[in-house]
Amino acid sequence: MKKNEAANIRGRLADGTPNPIDRHVGVRIRLRRCMLGLSQEKLAEELGITFQQVQKYEKGLNRVGASRLWDLSQVLGVPVDFFYMDMDESSRRKSPRNISSGLEVSEDEIDAFNLDILSRKDITDLIRFYDNIRDTRVCKSVIDLLKSLSRSPGNKAPGALTDEEEDGEAAPAFYEVHE
Repeated sequence: MKKNEAANIRGRLADGTPNPIDRHVGVRIRLRRCMLGLSQEKLAEELGITFQQVQKYEKGLNRVGASRLWDLSQVLGVPVDFFYMDMDESSRRKSPRNISSGLEVSEDEIDAFNLDILSRKDITDLIRFYDNIRDTRVCKSVIDLLKSLSRSPGNKAPGALTDEEEDGEAAPAFYEVHE
């Protein structure tokens, strides 16, 4: 068996790097763990595994089996599909089934995945703190403040929405204001 074939069987890419789907699941595990303010050690303790194993799951280095994914959903208080939410089309196309059928993966797509915004601690902290706010007026004020700051000269990220696009879109479900 060639290295390529062995990598595909394990669900990894041809060069042996973790599959973007496994990375996405890992990012979502980390996101939820950070939202709850849990350390890797505490999550590992709840799951009966080592914190090193949690690190490997979060980086996508080790794949999460079905029973462990169920345990994670129970400990983290989310449905199993939470771990697959917001997965981009590029990652979805990289399932082991698709890879073994010959779907090519470009380096640009892999690099784009590595820049996933949810892997940044400041972003997960922002989401966690926002999620703790229960006053709808405060939530709206925070969103308005962030919009205002993001529109200031020199602060727009490349490819960011225009002011008109932002104003015409509903807020993502994750940012729904608490009742």
